[in-house]
Formats: sequence, C-alpha cells, structure tokens
Amino acid sequence: MTSKTPTQDNSQALRIVIAGGGTAGWMAANLLATHWSADNNALRPVHITLVESPEIGIIGVGEGSTPTLKRFFNDLGIAESIWMPACNATYKVSIRFDDWSPGSGINTYSHPFISQLDTFSERPFDVNCYTRRLGLDVNTTPGDFLFNGWLARYRRSPVTPANFPFRVEYGYHFDSALLGQFLKSHAARLGVNYMAGNISSVQRHPNGDIAGLQTAEGNIITGDFFIDCTGFKSLLLQQTLKVPFKSFANNLYNDRAVVCPTPALSDTPVETRSTALSNGWAWQIPLTNRTGNGYVYSSHFIDDERAATELCKHLQINEASADLRTLTMNVGQVARHWSGNCLALGLSQGFIEPLEATALHLVQTSVEQFIDTVNDGGLGEQQQHRYNQLVSKRFERVRDYIVAHYKLNTRSDSEYWQANRHNEYLSESLLQILDVWYRRGDLRAEIKRQQLDSHFGSTSWHCLLAGYGAFPALGANQPGQGDLYTEKELEAFFSGCLMNFSPPGYAPRNTE
Repeated sequence: MTSKTPTQDNSQALRIVIAGGGTAGWMAANLLATHWSADNNALRPVHITLVESPEIGIIGVGEGSTPTLKRFFNDLGIAESIWMPACNATYKVSIRFDDWSPGSGINTYSHPFISQLDTFSERPFDVNCYTRRLGLDVNTTPGDFLFNGWLARYRRSPVTPANFPFRVEYGYHFDSALLGQFLKSHAARLGVNYMAGNISSVQRHPNGDIAGLQTAEGNIITGDFFIDCTGFKSLLLQQTLKVPFKSFANNLYNDRAVVCPTPALSDTPVETRSTALSNGWAWQIPLTNRTGNGYVYSSHFIDDERAATELCKHLQINEASADLRTLTMNVGQVARHWSGNCLALGLSQGFIEPLEATALHLVQTSVEQFIDTVNDGGLGEQQQHRYNQLVSKRFERVRDYIVAHYKLNTRSDSEYWQANRHNEYLSESLLQILDVWYRRGDLRAEIKRQQLDSHFGSTSWHCLLAGYGAFPALGANQPGQGDLYTEKELEAFFSGCLMNFSPPGYAPRNTE
C-alpha cells in the first residue's frame, strides 16, 4: 500500500468524518491517519473526526482474525507485546472444523493459515489430492501438509525464532471491545479528533452529497468526506443515500447467533474451533482471560430458546446461570460501498457470517483498497467505480468460499443441513470450481484463471475439499505407492521444524 495523498488540491485540509466507532471505525481512523499523515509525505493535510455514541458499546464476544491483522499492526508500528496483553489476545494459526462431514468418514479437519514454509509441501498436497480423486489411497489431511497444522496440533506459538529462515503467518484471537478501546487511544495519539454524540440527523448538499451530521447534543459536524460505521442500520449510506442492500440469504441461511463466555482454557489452543451442531455451528475462541463461545444458526430452522439450550448442552454448562446474549445478523453487502462522498465500512457495508473470521479482514482490506484507489487518482467517479467493483467482488468470492462449507456437508441429522446440501443458489464462480474438482481437473489452474488468489487461493480450496472428504470411493486395486506425503518425508521435515517453536505461553515478541 502506497502513502501519497488523497488529492492534489493542497489548499486546505480534507475533512474526513467517521460516523460511529467500533472496531471498524477505529481501524479506519488509524489507517487513514497513518497513511495520510505529513510524515508519509501527504501533499494535502487530512483532518479526521470520529463521532461515536457513548451509549452504544462494542459487542466483546471474542473474535478471531486472519493474518492480515498482523500487517495492520505492523503498519501502525505497534508491537504484539503492547497490544496483545491489552486485548487479552492469543495467537491463531488455524481453524479446526468438527463434525461437518461425518458421512465421508472425516470427523475433524483443520484449515491452517499458509506460511512460507509450505512452499515445500503445497505441490505434494495438490498431487495427493489429485491422486485421491483418481481413487488411490493417499494422505490428504490438510493439517499434515501445512506447517501451521503442526503448530495447532502440538499447541506451539507461531512466534518465529531469529535463526529460523522462514516466515510463519498467523492471526489472533482477541476481545473486540478491548481492541476498539485500544485503537481509540492510539488514534488520539495520531491526532484523530474524537467527539461523543448521538447522531440525530444527516444534513445534505443540494447535489445529494452529505454535508454534516447533527447530534442530539446540538452539535453539527461538517466534512468533505464521510465514512459510515454505524453498524447494520447504515445511517449514512443506506438510510440517507438510499444505497440498496443485496442480501445473501439465498446463499447463506444463518441470521442469528447466541453467545456465551466460559472460563479460560487451561491449555490454550492456537486455533479457533468450529463445531457443527443441529442447525448451525458453534465457535470456540480462546482468550487469555476467558473463552468466547457462540452458536450461529438460522431462525427459519430453530428458535432462539432451543438454540440457547443446545449451546449450553454443547458447552456442558447450566443454562440458568449462563451469561447468554442473542444477536441478529444481516448477511449480504451493499450495492455500492462508496457512493458520492460516503464510504461504508464494517456492518454498514455488509457482513458475511463469521465462519472463516473474515469480518475484520474485509474492513481492513476495504480501507487499504480505498487508500490505494484515492492515492492513484483522487476522489473522482472513475476511482469510485473501480473501488466498488473490487470490493464487491471480494465480498462475493468470500461468500462463495463460506457457501461451499455448507454445500459440501454430509450431515443428515436435520432439515437444516439437508437444505444447505441441496442449495442450488450457487455463483458461476463456485460452480466452476466444484466442476473442475469433480471432473479431476487442475484446480490450481482454475483458481488462477478466475484470479481468486487474493481471496481464498488454491491451497485453501484444497484444504476445504479434502477436509470434507469430497472424493470418490477408493479403487479396488491399490498400488501401495504414489503417496508424496510419505515419499517426500514431510512428517520428518515438519517434526524437525517444530522443534524450533515454543508453547503458546511464550511472551509475544516486541516487533518495534
């Protein structure tokens, strides 16, 4: 991401107003203040004001990230040893999926994050998956072929020792409420102006653009460009500018979640756990002070009371004393993420259910894409059109990957799972991926043809399809050879690498 200037007109400061805080608002404030600061050679000064209601807090249910969040903190120059303890954060190297495909004989599989070390094993994994699609009995367990799978299995920290020559990618688990507070404090140090207030109305210019925000406290905050971080209500983009919302309800059925904290785990995992239940799935997110749990489900198949009871049974806790909260999800995206002089971020721009922890990933990449787009050509309509195309496609491709988790399930214990398996509302992109896989084609070439590597790449798709056991029956005659996992001695290779890594109690390194 380049740091130049939001516009070539340097006559006065560009006034950016962020409506709403939360993690999305404070991430945006920090990135914009960092990349468009005088220290980064911005030709025109930028003045950022964030307006946040003091009455609306962040839902601190415990959240996971993708490895992009590591880049976010590196950009801000904040060390893990500073922010992780402040947010009760732990490391995350993988997502473990339990009971999603029992019909294939696979009770659990992992989707590890991909690291530099995996350049030695990705091709053997591809070849073994192809060999298995031909009916031969070879190892296709994703966690065996990717180093983070080994870190997850043996609960090792991904912090790389100085003498280890390969970069290991990882994400985090954290308390989203504490993260929002931490980013708020850091934004203040960057010069972001904070204003507490409840937005009561939105003022507009004659051309329809937003002119200012009126608060119930009697203040008017004017600006040149506005960022909508007001959550699902999307006060600026959807309510004021009337940008339509495109629901993904035909693709993704889940619209509710019941959440409940439990005590911290004694032996902290370095992976998120996702367990399929009767009408959805439950997450387990390990923090240093507690464990975040939630049950994501569809209200069309199970009501809130039954979902809460099922979650408590899954957690083996007393429902009467459990701290339960129910959340509503609106899954989809806006027709235009940037309209006029307004950009929507976070829940205001859309939401894809939390199965692969893409929420903050989409916020961060949306802000980064906005900065790059404006740096390349300013705030004009051409840049706006290009930005909307890129971000909309990113949402759609992430949606496809999540949809595949449900489409490929082999559960038969409820109408919910059967309806997901028989869902025919699939995008052309997803249909082509599945067609190539089942026709024993070159999946890596198909991912490249569709230019999907910036979303979920070939190895991620191999993890999903192999993890679900999406293979034909084994052939009658087995040659007893051709398993590259064995022939390449990958177990010995990864076991040796693992010796360099410490348990997760190892203190976060200082990356300043």
